[in-house]
This record gives sequence, C-alpha cells and structure tokens, in this order.
Amino acid sequence: MIRIYGIASCDTCRKARQWLTSAGIEHAWIDLRTDGITRERLEQWREVLGDAALINKRSKTWRDFDTKQRQATEADPLPVLVDHPTLIKRPILETPTTTLAGFSAARYEAALAGAD
Repeated sequence: MIRIYGIASCDTCRKARQWLTSAGIEHAWIDLRTDGITRERLEQWREVLGDAALINKRSKTWRDFDTKQRQATEADPLPVLVDHPTLIKRPILETPTTTLAGFSAARYEAALAGAD
C-alpha cells in the first residue's frame, strides 16, 4: 500500500496527490493535522530520513517557535513533532520499500517504478 502523509492545505501535498492520481497510482491519504501521527511512525521516518529531512524549518510553526522551543525540537524532535505535525516536512511518501520527504515528480517516478 502506498501512503502519502501531509496537510490538506499544503500546496506541495496537493501537487503530490495530483501527480499520483494523474499517474493512476492508488494511494491512501493521511492528513497529519486531523489524523495525527504516532511516535513509532516518526521514529521509523527519522531512522530513514534523518532530522534534517524530517523537520520543516521553513514552516510557520517553526518560525513562531522561540529559541528554547527550537532547541528542544533539535535535541529531541519526536515529542514536538507528535504535538506539532505541521513541523513535519511534507508530503511523506511511503511505499513498501521507500520513504521520501517532499515532492519531486522525478523522485516519485523512480521510487514508484513497478510499485503498483
């Protein structure tokens, strides 16, 4: 099963979903804001992607954080990401063999070749 995690109001998430639909690739949509995310899933993503690719430092949430909150996030991001899923770089694409953060048609095409 191919899953895409994101936020409905995110333009990049909409582009990724539109690309998947246009390519005829079945996928499940998980809205991080409404559905939330588990610590266990975040741990898996962190292991594969690393903190730099997982934490969206361009988000409004990050910009609104004070220095103490930013330092706490960098020291131990998982509890902060569970509480503030808008800090997760998105979309996150999960296939049985790949996890990607962000959207690039070329990267999606390469990751999904033969996955459907």
